[in-house]
Amino acid sequence: LAAGHVLMDFPLQGEFLAHCKSRRHLMQLGDPALPPSSWIVCMVFHCLLHGAAVWVVTGCVLLACIEFVLHALIDILKAEGFTSFNQDQCLHLACKVAYVTIAPFID
Repeated sequence: LAAGHVLMDFPLQGEFLAHCKSRRHLMQLGDPALPPSSWIVCMVFHCLLHGAAVWVVTGCVLLACIEFVLHALIDILKAEGFTSFNQDQCLHLACKVAYVTIAPFID
């Protein structure tokens, strides 16, 4: 799960999603081709990738859906300046620990 997170958050995310999934970064780019709401689409796609990674590793759609929601919330907190990069990554890894802990109890 941790390796899947690293793959999706770094080499497979790409510069476009890394910048455009943040409302603040999108505004700073000032690209007229990207409407202000584009950050939502980028965040959804980014979180879908993370949910897919959890699904591939665990085979559990419920955990994949939980990952989608939690990943979005954690990334929005970082994008809005409420958490640092390190706090963001620790929260993501804490989610993975929680999935491993609860996975045996999910049918």
